[in-house]
Amino acid sequence: MKYISTRGQSPAIGFSDILLGGLAPDGGLYLPVHYPQLSDADLSAMRGLNYRDLAFYILSRLIDDIPAVDLKAIIDKTYRAEVYGFTRAGQNAEDITPTLKLEHNLYLLSLSNGPTLAFKDMAMQLLGNLFEYVLKKRNETTNILGATSGDTGSAAEYAMRGKEGVRVFMLSPYQKMSRFQTAQMFSLQDDNIFNIAVKGVFDDAQDMVKAVSNDSLFKAKYKIGAVNSINWGRIVAQVVYYFKGYFAVTQNNAQKVDFAVPSGNFGNVCAGHIARMMGLPINKLVVATNENDVLDEFFKTGIYRPRGAANTYQTSSPSMDISKASNFERFVYDLVGRDGAKVRELWSSVDKGGAFEIKELLPQLADYGFVSGSSSHANRMQTIRETKAKYNVVIDTHTADGLKVALHYLSQPQRNKDIPMLVLETAQPAKFEDAIVVALGQVPERPASLNNIEDLPQKFEVMDASVDAIKDFIVTKSQ
Repeated sequence: MKYISTRGQSPAIGFSDILLGGLAPDGGLYLPVHYPQLSDADLSAMRGLNYRDLAFYILSRLIDDIPAVDLKAIIDKTYRAEVYGFTRAGQNAEDITPTLKLEHNLYLLSLSNGPTLAFKDMAMQLLGNLFEYVLKKRNETTNILGATSGDTGSAAEYAMRGKEGVRVFMLSPYQKMSRFQTAQMFSLQDDNIFNIAVKGVFDDAQDMVKAVSNDSLFKAKYKIGAVNSINWGRIVAQVVYYFKGYFAVTQNNAQKVDFAVPSGNFGNVCAGHIARMMGLPINKLVVATNENDVLDEFFKTGIYRPRGAANTYQTSSPSMDISKASNFERFVYDLVGRDGAKVRELWSSVDKGGAFEIKELLPQLADYGFVSGSSSHANRMQTIRETKAKYNVVIDTHTADGLKVALHYLSQPQRNKDIPMLVLETAQPAKFEDAIVVALGQVPERPASLNNIEDLPQKFEVMDASVDAIKDFIVTKSQ
């Protein structure tokens, strides 16, 4: 399996090469030359597999430059009950991503049972083990440069801490994460972990990462790698749980399923798009945004209009406070018929701070199963309260955005009531304690091992949103 850039000007290369690189040399994102097609017989063979075996069945079709026996060992090492053990009462940690039934044909898909209590662990734990394997095979080192709005950073750092040959430089928006998220990252004292708090919003930090990645000389000299969802390894790992969720709520392959996905950077729902392209019977992918509703605007109007820092709102679902959805380029590449020249044309406007309009392709969105909606602070507070009252289940603010938009879609008269809806649970409530207290008047439960994490000493640097500043910092710490 070879991988090509969405911008069409980079050579096709193997998985292990793109694993370490992040962005393609032409500034695009990697996708497989073609999506492996899984037949009805494949779906039947996968139905009933445990998470590890299911992951191998899918990932071995996308990763063929790592010997199968080694890939299986990496997957088995990653998806263990000991790693994903922060489950709700009554759930089996061996399921890795257990489903929780709220009512007939309405479920939560639990993705936040990993060490940092967020869905990012599902991919990041695998990525950490893949990085260590490939670097050791090649006798190389890497400097991971990433940006986070809260969850990616902690997931990456917990996956990479202590890994041989890896340094992590993680940018986050200064004083714009929850106290728990901040403590998870900044309390790590490992010598290979460097936290940088950027004076600005997430998009400023993400722009810094992209600028460094686009400097080919600097990237090569300092071996810059990526763990943000621009990294294909992240996306491909997330494809697996769409299959797992589908099999959990269906009895045969003729049934279809809807997924509602809280979305900021489009990585999580992009994995759903890829699962659908591979043959998973998905009816609708319901994209849920918060007040930063750039994606909702696109799916309703055909206009993609990223916003600057001044117009990116700080909300009570902070991991979605993003106005430039990096992975959106992967979907648009498929939408425009895999035309790299067209993608370059569209993103030349975005890269200059502008927008683009492809209203003529709106009818084709239905072919890909996308619908969308947005949620506000009042919406998510109400959804949290109603979910607790009706189901005795406490959800975090991001999951609340997903559930709110899912319920709105379910209320539409044309919607087929026989199709199950799975809402992707993206984090545990403990990560957003202050918001849960506002909604419910009670402190959410957290694992005992994470009690008082906010009181631990913190190690971080404050930095202006400057590409030169982060380059200098990397140079200094790499000596």
